[in-house]
Amino acid sequence: MIATSMNKGNYEGSLHIYCHQELESTIKTLTCLTVGKKFTAHFDERILFHVVEHESQRDILGDQFTFFDIGSTKKKQFGYQIQMDSGITLAFPGDEPYHGALLPYVQNACWLLHEAFCLYSQRERFKPYEKHHSTVMDACRLAEELLIPNLVLWHTEDKDLAHRKETYTAEGRTHYHGNLYIPDDGEVLSF
Repeated sequence: MIATSMNKGNYEGSLHIYCHQELESTIKTLTCLTVGKKFTAHFDERILFHVVEHESQRDILGDQFTFFDIGSTKKKQFGYQIQMDSGITLAFPGDEPYHGALLPYVQNACWLLHEAFCLYSQRERFKPYEKHHSTVMDACRLAEELLIPNLVLWHTEDKDLAHRKETYTAEGRTHYHGNLYIPDDGEVLSF
C-alpha cells in the first residue's frame, strides 16, 4: 500500500521497518515473490530496513526504543519498550503471553500493550493456550500484579465485535483496577 502511494507520488519520505535479520529476509523474499518490481524497487531506497538484535536500542522519532527477544516457542519474535521523551514508558511484550524473563522490559511501565485472545470463559472454545495466547483475565491479572496503571488489550478474536469492549471490560474489571482499554481498529489512544 505504501509502495503504491510512493509510486503515485502521494507518500513523502521513507518507510522504516525495524526487525530482526531473519524477518528482513522473509519480508523481502515474500514481497519479491508476490508483488511486482515497481513496488520492491523502493527497498533500500525509500523502504528501509533496520536490523535489531536482543537489547538493541534505537532513537525513533525522539523516543528511545529497546528491542528484546521474547523467547517465542513458535518463531523468533521481538517486543519493545519505549521511553518517550515525555517521560512515559510503554511496554509491548510481543504476540504471546508475558513470561517472567521479560520483567526488566515491562516493570515500571506506564502503559502495557498485551494480547488477550478471548475471555477466560471462552478458553475452551477458542483455545488460546494452544495458540500461545492469553485471555483477558490473564493479561489483567498480570497488569494488576505489576502495578501497571494503563493496559491496552489487543489481538482479540473477532466473533462478537459489537460487544467486545463491553464483555472484555466486564471481565477485565474483576481482575484489574487500572485504566483498561480495548480499542477498535483505527481508534487512537492519547498518551
